[in-house]
Amino acid sequence: MMEVDTSLENKVPVPENQEKREPGSFRLIFTLGLAGFISGLVMVSAYLFTKPLIEANKAATIERAIFKVLPNCKSYKTIELKEGKIAEYGNKAEKVLAKADPPQLAYMGFNENKELVGFAIPKGEIGFADVIMVMVGYNASKKSIIGYEVLESKETPGLGDKIFKDLAFTKNFEALLTQPEILFAKKGEKTKENEVEGITGATISSKAVVRLLNNAIKQWNEPLEKYLPTTDHKAQQ
Repeated sequence: MMEVDTSLENKVPVPENQEKREPGSFRLIFTLGLAGFISGLVMVSAYLFTKPLIEANKAATIERAIFKVLPNCKSYKTIELKEGKIAEYGNKAEKVLAKADPPQLAYMGFNENKELVGFAIPKGEIGFADVIMVMVGYNASKKSIIGYEVLESKETPGLGDKIFKDLAFTKNFEALLTQPEILFAKKGEKTKENEVEGITGATISSKAVVRLLNNAIKQWNEPLEKYLPTTDHKAQQ
Protein backbone atom coordinates (compact mmCIF):
# COMPACT_ATOMS: atom_id res chain seq x y z
CA MET A 1 0.00 0.00 0.00
CA MET A 2 1.42 3.33 -1.03
CA GLU A 3 1.95 6.10 1.48
CA VAL A 4 0.40 9.47 0.60
CA ASP A 5 1.89 12.77 1.67
CA THR A 6 -1.04 14.83 3.06
CA SER A 7 1.00 17.61 4.69
CA LEU A 8 -0.08 20.12 2.05
CA GLU A 9 -3.71 19.05 1.73
CA ASN A 10 -5.16 21.48 4.38
CA LYS A 11 -2.88 24.36 3.68
CA VAL A 12 -4.52 27.45 2.30
CA PRO A 13 -2.26 29.65 0.25
CA VAL A 14 -1.79 33.15 1.69
CA PRO A 15 -1.62 36.03 -0.72
CA GLU A 16 1.86 37.51 -0.83
CA ASN A 17 0.51 41.06 -0.37
CA GLN A 18 -1.45 40.27 2.84
CA GLU A 19 0.33 41.75 5.91
CA LYS A 20 -0.25 40.99 9.59
CA ARG A 21 -2.64 43.60 11.03
CA GLU A 22 -1.17 45.70 13.89
CA PRO A 23 -3.31 47.04 16.76
CA GLY A 24 -4.63 50.52 16.12
CA SER A 25 -3.42 53.61 17.99
CA PHE A 26 -6.76 53.98 19.79
CA ARG A 27 -6.46 50.50 21.23
CA LEU A 28 -2.94 51.18 22.47
CA ILE A 29 -3.95 54.48 24.06
CA PHE A 30 -6.99 52.89 25.68
CA THR A 31 -4.91 50.03 27.11
CA LEU A 32 -2.29 52.38 28.52
CA GLY A 33 -4.94 54.69 29.92
CA LEU A 34 -6.75 51.82 31.61
CA ALA A 35 -3.53 50.53 33.13
CA GLY A 36 -2.69 54.01 34.41
CA PHE A 37 -6.18 54.46 35.85
CA ILE A 38 -6.02 51.16 37.73
CA SER A 39 -2.53 51.92 39.06
CA GLY A 40 -3.62 55.38 40.18
CA LEU A 41 -6.72 53.99 41.85
CA VAL A 42 -4.62 51.48 43.78
CA MET A 43 -2.18 54.19 44.91
CA VAL A 44 -4.92 56.60 45.98
CA SER A 45 -6.74 53.84 47.86
CA ALA A 46 -3.54 52.85 49.67
CA TYR A 47 -2.85 56.50 50.55
CA LEU A 48 -6.36 57.10 51.90
CA PHE A 49 -6.18 53.91 53.95
CA THR A 50 -2.74 54.54 55.46
CA LYS A 51 -2.96 58.33 55.96
CA PRO A 52 -5.06 58.21 59.17
CA LEU A 53 -2.71 55.57 60.60
CA ILE A 54 0.37 57.65 59.76
CA GLU A 55 -1.18 60.81 61.19
CA ALA A 56 -2.22 59.03 64.39
CA ASN A 57 1.28 57.60 64.79
CA LYS A 58 2.91 61.02 64.36
CA ALA A 59 0.51 62.60 66.82
CA ALA A 60 1.34 59.87 69.34
CA THR A 61 5.06 60.47 68.75
CA ILE A 62 4.62 64.18 69.50
CA GLU A 63 2.65 63.48 72.64
CA ARG A 64 5.24 61.02 73.97
CA ALA A 65 7.97 63.58 73.30
CA ILE A 66 6.08 66.29 75.21
CA PHE A 67 5.96 64.20 78.36
CA LYS A 68 9.60 63.16 77.94
CA VAL A 69 11.15 66.63 77.50
CA LEU A 70 9.12 68.24 80.29
CA PRO A 71 9.94 66.61 83.64
CA ASN A 72 6.89 66.03 85.86
CA CYS A 73 4.52 66.94 83.02
CA LYS A 74 1.11 65.33 83.48
CA SER A 75 -0.99 67.36 81.04
CA TYR A 76 -0.54 69.98 78.36
CA LYS A 77 -2.28 72.42 76.07
CA THR A 78 -1.27 73.59 72.61
CA ILE A 79 -0.32 77.15 71.77
CA GLU A 80 0.31 78.78 68.40
CA LEU A 81 2.81 81.45 67.41
CA LYS A 82 1.32 83.68 64.76
CA GLU A 83 2.60 87.09 63.69
CA GLY A 84 4.81 87.26 66.76
CA LYS A 85 2.01 86.60 69.24
CA ILE A 86 0.96 83.49 71.13
CA ALA A 87 -2.58 82.20 71.48
CA GLU A 88 -4.12 78.94 72.68
CA TYR A 89 -4.58 76.48 69.86
CA GLY A 90 -6.00 73.25 71.28
CA ASN A 91 -5.71 70.56 73.93
CA LYS A 92 -4.25 67.74 71.82
CA ALA A 93 -0.92 67.28 70.06
CA GLU A 94 -1.52 68.48 66.50
CA LYS A 95 -0.47 66.38 63.51
CA VAL A 96 1.99 68.93 62.21
CA LEU A 97 4.78 66.79 60.77
CA ALA A 98 2.83 65.72 57.70
CA LYS A 99 1.51 69.15 56.74
CA ALA A 100 3.18 71.10 53.96
CA ASP A 101 2.76 74.44 55.73
CA PRO A 102 2.24 73.63 59.42
CA PRO A 103 1.28 76.22 62.02
CA GLN A 104 3.99 77.21 64.50
CA LEU A 105 2.96 75.19 67.55
CA ALA A 106 4.36 74.56 71.01
CA TYR A 107 2.95 72.82 74.08
CA MET A 108 2.52 74.15 77.62
CA GLY A 109 3.16 71.38 80.13
CA PHE A 110 1.63 71.20 83.62
CA ASN A 111 2.32 69.03 86.66
CA GLU A 112 -0.29 67.17 88.69
CA ASN A 113 -1.15 70.41 90.52
CA LYS A 114 -1.87 72.13 87.20
CA GLU A 115 1.25 74.29 87.57
CA LEU A 116 3.32 75.23 84.55
CA VAL A 117 6.53 73.18 84.24
CA GLY A 118 7.73 74.38 80.84
CA PHE A 119 7.20 74.44 77.09
CA ALA A 120 7.78 71.68 74.55
CA ILE A 121 8.85 73.23 71.25
CA PRO A 122 9.21 71.23 68.00
CA LYS A 123 11.93 72.48 65.66
CA GLY A 124 13.75 71.25 62.57
CA GLU A 125 17.21 71.91 61.10
CA ILE A 126 19.23 70.57 58.17
CA GLY A 127 21.85 68.12 59.39
CA PHE A 128 24.40 66.05 57.47
CA ALA A 129 21.94 63.83 55.59
CA ASP A 130 18.51 65.43 55.95
CA VAL A 131 16.31 67.46 58.27
CA ILE A 132 16.67 66.70 61.97
CA MET A 133 13.37 67.20 63.80
CA VAL A 134 13.60 67.67 67.56
CA MET A 135 11.26 68.37 70.47
CA VAL A 136 12.89 70.80 72.89
CA GLY A 137 11.88 71.23 76.53
CA TYR A 138 12.25 74.88 77.60
CA ASN A 139 11.97 76.60 80.96
CA ALA A 140 11.11 80.18 80.00
CA SER A 141 11.65 81.65 83.48
CA LYS A 142 15.13 80.13 83.89
CA LYS A 143 16.03 80.55 80.21
CA SER A 144 17.21 76.97 80.01
CA ILE A 145 16.74 73.81 77.97
CA ILE A 146 15.39 71.08 80.24
CA GLY A 147 14.68 68.28 77.76
CA TYR A 148 15.47 66.98 74.29
CA GLU A 149 13.97 64.29 72.08
CA VAL A 150 14.70 63.58 68.41
CA LEU A 151 11.45 63.07 66.47
CA GLU A 152 12.94 62.41 63.03
CA SER A 153 16.50 61.88 61.83
CA LYS A 154 18.23 60.23 58.86
CA GLU A 155 21.75 60.96 60.03
CA THR A 156 24.52 58.43 59.32
CA PRO A 157 24.12 55.25 61.38
CA GLY A 158 26.96 54.88 63.88
CA LEU A 159 27.91 58.56 63.66
CA GLY A 160 25.17 61.16 63.17
CA ASP A 161 22.57 59.02 64.87
CA LYS A 162 24.50 59.51 68.10
CA ILE A 163 22.57 62.77 68.51
CA PHE A 164 19.88 60.61 70.07
CA LYS A 165 21.79 57.42 70.95
CA ASP A 166 24.78 58.91 72.79
CA LEU A 167 23.78 59.38 76.44
CA ALA A 168 26.67 61.77 77.07
CA PHE A 169 25.40 64.03 74.27
CA THR A 170 21.75 63.96 75.36
CA LYS A 171 22.85 64.82 78.91
CA ASN A 172 23.79 68.27 77.54
CA PHE A 173 20.10 69.15 77.52
CA GLU A 174 19.09 68.47 81.09
CA ALA A 175 19.95 72.03 82.24
CA LEU A 176 21.43 73.97 79.34
CA LEU A 177 21.45 77.76 79.66
CA THR A 178 20.36 79.60 76.52
CA GLN A 179 21.66 83.11 77.27
CA PRO A 180 23.29 84.92 75.58
CA GLU A 181 23.24 81.97 73.16
CA ILE A 182 24.03 78.26 73.07
CA LEU A 183 27.60 77.48 72.00
CA PHE A 184 29.27 74.42 70.51
CA ALA A 185 32.25 72.87 72.29
CA LYS A 186 34.48 70.06 71.11
CA LYS A 187 34.49 66.78 72.98
CA GLY A 188 36.07 67.26 76.40
CA GLU A 189 36.27 71.06 76.10
CA LYS A 190 32.93 72.11 77.62
CA THR A 191 33.46 74.65 80.41
CA LYS A 192 30.28 76.75 80.43
CA GLU A 193 26.63 76.00 81.22
CA ASN A 194 25.53 77.36 77.84
CA GLU A 195 27.79 75.02 75.85
CA VAL A 196 26.91 71.76 74.10
CA GLU A 197 29.71 69.19 74.04
CA GLY A 198 29.81 67.75 70.52
CA ILE A 199 30.19 64.18 69.31
CA THR A 200 33.51 62.97 67.91
CA GLY A 201 33.00 62.03 64.25
CA ALA A 202 29.60 63.71 64.05
CA THR A 203 30.50 67.39 64.25
CA ILE A 204 28.06 68.44 61.51
CA SER A 205 25.11 66.76 63.20
CA SER A 206 26.13 68.14 66.61
CA LYS A 207 26.39 71.70 65.29
CA ALA A 208 23.03 71.29 63.53
CA VAL A 209 21.44 70.57 66.91
CA VAL A 210 23.06 73.71 68.39
CA ARG A 211 21.70 75.82 65.50
CA LEU A 212 18.29 74.23 65.97
CA LEU A 213 18.20 75.11 69.66
CA ASN A 214 19.32 78.70 69.10
CA ASN A 215 16.73 79.18 66.34
CA ALA A 216 13.98 77.75 68.54
CA ILE A 217 14.84 80.07 71.43
CA LYS A 218 15.20 83.07 69.13
CA GLN A 219 11.76 82.36 67.67
CA TRP A 220 9.88 81.65 70.90
CA ASN A 221 11.60 83.40 73.81
CA GLU A 222 10.29 86.94 73.35
CA PRO A 223 6.70 85.91 72.52
CA LEU A 224 6.70 83.63 75.57
CA GLU A 225 7.92 86.46 77.79
CA LYS A 226 4.98 88.58 76.66
CA TYR A 227 2.52 85.70 76.91
CA LEU A 228 3.35 84.44 80.41
CA PRO A 229 2.12 87.53 82.32
CA THR A 230 -1.25 87.18 80.56
CA THR A 231 -1.89 83.63 81.78
CA ASP A 232 -2.44 82.22 85.26
CA HIS A 233 -0.05 79.34 84.41
CA LYS A 234 -2.82 76.87 85.13
CA ALA A 235 -4.00 74.07 82.88
CA GLN A 236 -7.48 74.20 81.51
CA GLN A 237 -9.85 72.24 83.70
